[in-house]
Amino acid sequence: MAFIEQLKNDKLNFKNEVLSGMTVSLALVPEAVAFSIIANVSPLVGLYSAFIIGLITAIMGGRPGMISGATGAIAVVVVALVIRHGIEYLFAAVILMGLIQMAIGFFKLGKFIRLVPHAVMFGFVNGLAIVIFMAQLAQFKFTDINGIEHWLGGQALLVMLGFVGLTMAIIYVMPKLTKAVPASLTAIIVVSAIVIYFQVQTRTVGDIASIAGGFPEFHLPQVPLNLETLKIIFPYSLVMALVGLIESLLTLTVIDEMTETRSRANKESVAQGVANFVCGLFGGMGGCAMIGQSLININSGARNRLSAFVAAVGLLLIVLVGSPLIEKIPMAALVGVMFVVAIGTFEWASLKIFRKVPMTDVIVMFVVAGITVIFHNLAVAVIAGVIISALAFAWENAKLVRA
Repeated sequence: MAFIEQLKNDKLNFKNEVLSGMTVSLALVPEAVAFSIIANVSPLVGLYSAFIIGLITAIMGGRPGMISGATGAIAVVVVALVIRHGIEYLFAAVILMGLIQMAIGFFKLGKFIRLVPHAVMFGFVNGLAIVIFMAQLAQFKFTDINGIEHWLGGQALLVMLGFVGLTMAIIYVMPKLTKAVPASLTAIIVVSAIVIYFQVQTRTVGDIASIAGGFPEFHLPQVPLNLETLKIIFPYSLVMALVGLIESLLTLTVIDEMTETRSRANKESVAQGVANFVCGLFGGMGGCAMIGQSLININSGARNRLSAFVAAVGLLLIVLVGSPLIEKIPMAALVGVMFVVAIGTFEWASLKIFRKVPMTDVIVMFVVAGITVIFHNLAVAVIAGVIISALAFAWENAKLVRA
């Protein structure tokens, strides 16, 4: 079994893996809660999804160290289904999504993700970096008694910016002093300690939602088993499956390049499918790889399955027993962590090559990034980028033939 074999690896750094996993488990909480709100479901649905998907992909996945869980890409797709037909149809759609992904993996179609052009990859990564950054801006707003949103101002804004800045400073400076403890985890602990000790009034995880709960329970979707149900859920399941795999396999490729290793795309496709299938049977909203959390994990020194396993189990422990403490973590600390992730995710080198690459590649980068940012539809973004690249390639070759 791959999980056991990796644990026997002499090069395994248990301290790095465990501490990185702990850091990620903390970062998973606000993301899972936020994506649950987007999908119009209970925060516990997102938290359970992150645990189940994270655990199964940690054990079965084709990319050690990659983190999977509830994601915004899937939440954006399912919100219409939940509003129109109810949450039970969501669970059924997630089960079918898993079956589709397993089929893609079994027929070895996942490897074709490596054919995605570099221009599309740059656009995808840059678009995701912008999405990650923009998603944090919601924490700089508040809702008044009339339900109207306003930007923070005055002391509240200064406190928020101060703690975000402190978090980012610790993350950047800490590695220069010591790498014994992940910088992100240190930053979260330091900022939380300051807020608790000095009783600073600022938004915390607990202000967003309570994350206390029990073990996820087995639940068969309460929907009619007929063709009408299939007609309702299939379009959503197909889009969810494609979006999930595209995001997962592109994230996998990004980590491959960062770590200079090679992973197994088809194995990851099957693992994502199994994870979502089981997730649907336990009342989950589905998910895929999370590039932000994956980068936190990799940048903290993790390279093994153990870190992802610790992150998943840690998240469940937070839900079961650690919620009173975790709910005191200031959102500013988590926003600071995600800002650093967004900055690190963006391919700054891509800005330097505009004059060195064909104009079509530049257009592809902007199109893919633009669609990702505006519509949050990664499947459409990547497909559009691949089509433009293919047409440009065909056009250039046609000119050579005529010449």
